[in-house]
Amino acid sequence: QVQLVESGGGLVQAGGSLRLSCAASGRAFSDYTMGWFRQAPGKEREFVAAINSSGGRTYYANSVKGRFTISRDNTKNTVSLQMNSLSPEDTAVYYCAATYYGGVVSYPTTYNVWGQGTQVTVSS
Repeated sequence: QVQLVESGGGLVQAGGSLRLSCAASGRAFSDYTMGWFRQAPGKEREFVAAINSSGGRTYYANSVKGRFTISRDNTKNTVSLQMNSLSPEDTAVYYCAATYYGGVVSYPTTYNVWGQGTQVTVSS
């Protein structure tokens, strides 16, 4: 199966932008549906966005729709999350996740491979 490593987190002011990347290694990346989740302190892990194996379909949480964009490059084994118009409510650890078998893309239990997470902090 694939292994995932996220990068690109950091500190940004409200209204700013960040781009997260997730690099995959191992089994054929293009076979996997990929997702981004986030978890703020004291809260459950929540769905942010997902993209199917070909990149032809994307899914977003209502809270990020219109601000975040998920994309993938199957030639480079990467999935990215472009985050614009960030607010302090977006502060969390962001996780990249992969599923080979499919399922409901917004459920964390659908995914069987997770990265270590990258911290995103948005200051007001």
